[in-house]
Amino acid sequence: MKRIYQLTTCDNCRKLLKAYSDASEYEIIDIKSAGIDAESLDFMKELAGSYEALFSKRAIKYKTLGLKDKQLSEQEMRQFILDEYTFLKRPVRVDENTIYIGKLEA
Repeated sequence: MKRIYQLTTCDNCRKLLKAYSDASEYEIIDIKSAGIDAESLDFMKELAGSYEALFSKRAIKYKTLGLKDKQLSEQEMRQFILDEYTFLKRPVRVDENTIYIGKLEA
């Protein structure tokens, strides 16, 4: 599986995707319109080692929901990512059995 999870409205994602010459080899998934399914998220977690590695603490909702003042469990982070695309760090590149989070190049 070769996928890039990104947000088309994210300037950083657009810049990185434009600079990444091999992007045509990947299925590009806009997380806002397509969302993130549980199976894909669980696979990303296996590659990353934890949901925390995939969880964005920079999301606006992280502060507005008061999550910065809470100690979230792995399962809570998983559910937040599934419920709201903004909690997935981006971009995420899955290259068979390797994952790159927050950047496209290794």
